[in-house]
Amino acid sequence: MSYRRTLIGLVLSCGLLTLAAQAQTPPRHEFRGAWIATVLNLDWPTSRTASPAVQREELVAMLDELKALGINAVFFQVRAESDALYASSIEPWSYWLTGTQGQAPDPFYDPLQVAVEEAHRRGMELHAWFNPFRAVRGSGYPNADTHVSVTHPEWMLRFGSLQILDPGQPAVRDYVTSVIMDVVRRYDIDGVHFDDYFYPYPPNQITDEDDDTFEAYHRGFTDRGDWRRDNINRFIEQVHDSINAVRPEVDFGISPFGIWRNGVPAGISGMDAYDMIYADATAWLDDGTIDYLVPQLYWPFGGKQDYAKLSSWWSFTAFGRHLYIGHGLYRADRNTFSGTLFAADEVPRQVRYNREDIGIQGSVFFRAKNLTHYASRGFADSLRTDLYRYPALTPPMDWKDQTAPEAPVGLEYTWTGEDAVTLSWSPPAATAGGASARRYAVYRIRSAGVPDFEEVLAEATNLLAVTGETSYTDRPGEADVPYYYVVTSVSANSIESAPSNSVSLEGRAVAVEAEQPVAFRLRQNYPNPFNPSTEIAYELDRAGAVTLAVFDVLGRRVATLVDGVPQARGRYTVRWNGTDDAGQPVASGTYLYMLRVGDRLQTRAMVLVK
Repeated sequence: MSYRRTLIGLVLSCGLLTLAAQAQTPPRHEFRGAWIATVLNLDWPTSRTASPAVQREELVAMLDELKALGINAVFFQVRAESDALYASSIEPWSYWLTGTQGQAPDPFYDPLQVAVEEAHRRGMELHAWFNPFRAVRGSGYPNADTHVSVTHPEWMLRFGSLQILDPGQPAVRDYVTSVIMDVVRRYDIDGVHFDDYFYPYPPNQITDEDDDTFEAYHRGFTDRGDWRRDNINRFIEQVHDSINAVRPEVDFGISPFGIWRNGVPAGISGMDAYDMIYADATAWLDDGTIDYLVPQLYWPFGGKQDYAKLSSWWSFTAFGRHLYIGHGLYRADRNTFSGTLFAADEVPRQVRYNREDIGIQGSVFFRAKNLTHYASRGFADSLRTDLYRYPALTPPMDWKDQTAPEAPVGLEYTWTGEDAVTLSWSPPAATAGGASARRYAVYRIRSAGVPDFEEVLAEATNLLAVTGETSYTDRPGEADVPYYYVVTSVSANSIESAPSNSVSLEGRAVAVEAEQPVAFRLRQNYPNPFNPSTEIAYELDRAGAVTLAVFDVLGRRVATLVDGVPQARGRYTVRWNGTDDAGQPVASGTYLYMLRVGDRLQTRAMVLVK
């Protein structure tokens, strides 16, 4: 344990942890990330044979859905096995994109460029996710002539059908660094992100495969494990220094396996990163060669991999750098996990637990489809209606540039509908030595008079939106006092400018949304998950006989809430108390509720937790 962390531990034990009680809920700064996995087409694209237009539409739709859930950063996998999901002169196009390694999309497009532009338009960070050493995962397709396993077979460590680049060879470390820096130089990414594939996992754990490399480059080491860890440490330092020499505003982070060493902390047991894959995250922290860690804590509270113990240990260990916890959301849905599923409240409890720890700055969820496509125990609705109900800026790093950009100018508004107001502003003028505006934070304040903006902008509930554009449309509803709007510029390090000029909506009545139903719409129940009851709202754009019923996952009707009752156009709300038509309580689980009006119907899922 380093002197730095020992000193921090003494400070914390003297009372600094009491600040956790002051943590904002919801916080105004919080890292809210999701991994978009491209290997095996896990998250995107859904098909490597789909047209570029379809793939692009899917990517944009996924970013839209993630944004709507409050996600403010995505880790987009651009290198799965020494390939590229971007235009590269170094490595071949990925098989997972086009179905043939080395074949470019036709008609051409660049997925990373699209991801960067679309994420930034939505005010989200885009971190390019690299698998650093995997070369061939054994999927059975032919490698391109330009693939590194073909051009440099002497760099490969082989484990059956698996091949990895040998981290002990200096030429390998230089090569991988050059691949990463090519992306850093050419794409406007916010971060470089590594997963935890260094030396291979069991059952492919390395034994004597690197004997020749050790003999050639042992550097005086006699312990093979220490030498392997030093190989990784040297590589991490090389990447860190290269990024900071070219674009120091780009963050560098790693997602290590969730257990550093078996038995640390006390009571924890299982495979560990230190002895199995030779990854020592504490060394990267001690050396200051990473900006953030995202340990993969894919376990529940309790047991031999207890979430509470592990997250607290990582919080203490990483103090001084940013720590975002990686959550195993894939374990909450049968589509992505075959073992015992997480309880519906498991991941929400973990997010809330994080917020009580001053050393944890956010969460990242594996995987994106568990937020956008799969029910995952209703977790997406928990984000939308509760945990991420209010947007958040990513947290600033105090070792990076603290310069604030200039404020936006010329904020004004126009009514663009009965209940919609569109705000627009101009970017700040560039100043010598000043930070540029990476995105904008839009604030809406309800106040009878001109508010104290320094005070009200500190309130998370006044943050209306974060966007990369210079306009935003709001539907404020009817207020008993006027709304004031201001906008701030936000730097790459999430440092905010002073507020723009303010505008107020005084003097104009705003239509109530419920009086202007816009569609036949079944809304998500609230709260969700729920216990003991929940509300279901729906809107009708014309009169008709309405049926609203609850079904179990086998399609059997459980409860009838509205039974063919004629209703006029408008908004309606019905409460379900978790009982069946006989008045008996139903079991915990996922249920479907269906709205039918004539030949139109809509269905949504909800989760009952007891």
